[in-house]
Amino acid sequence: MKIVSFLPSSFIDYPGKISAVVFTPGCNFKCGFCHNKEIVENKLSLIPEDEILKKIKTKWVDAVVITGGEPTLQEDLEKFIKKVKAKHLLVKLDTNGSNPDIIQNIIDKKLVDYIAMDIKCSIEKYGEVSKYNNTKNILKSIKIIKNSKVNHMFRTTLIPSIHNKKEILNIVNLIKGSKNYQLQSFNSNSTLDESFQGQSSYSKQEMDNFKGLIKNKIKNITVI
Repeated sequence: MKIVSFLPSSFIDYPGKISAVVFTPGCNFKCGFCHNKEIVENKLSLIPEDEILKKIKTKWVDAVVITGGEPTLQEDLEKFIKKVKAKHLLVKLDTNGSNPDIIQNIIDKKLVDYIAMDIKCSIEKYGEVSKYNNTKNILKSIKIIKNSKVNHMFRTTLIPSIHNKKEILNIVNLIKGSKNYQLQSFNSNSTLDESFQGQSSYSKQEMDNFKGLIKNKIKNITVI
């Protein structure tokens, strides 16, 4: 599998676990506010898979998080997960939900223990915000993940120029019935579209206000 970056240990990427984090290159979304510009544009050198597997120390971590970019674009994703599973580690997949059949496949084969899917915006704005227009795939992935027995989280990075109260309520309607939703603060230091650089973020109080708006609709809501 193609890998361009690696974090030996993290306390924040897998809820309740210490994890190693693997970053895959390329993405079929082009969200202007994305802060992984070099990964999305595939400008980083590849790191040999075998080298990464050797660096994953089972005595230090409980799990491996596969993120990107968009990991489901990788042809060898399933093979890599099986190699991680052979180390008796948990696997978390971060995804944009554009490849529901792949998500369904790794769930059916019990290859994933946690899934985090980014919900960019309301379904009506997906093409505008992400430059990805196949909303049927997004809706299918949401349904697959919600109906699975796999631990999961939906999450949204909140940008004042995109997200307001109405937008957040529309997103919550998409994922109603799910247990976990994370509201993420926007980092404008390095973005795919330079017009987002330097844009203001919501304050902690404003983020908490959004949480209050939807607290009765989703069981567990976190703000980071």
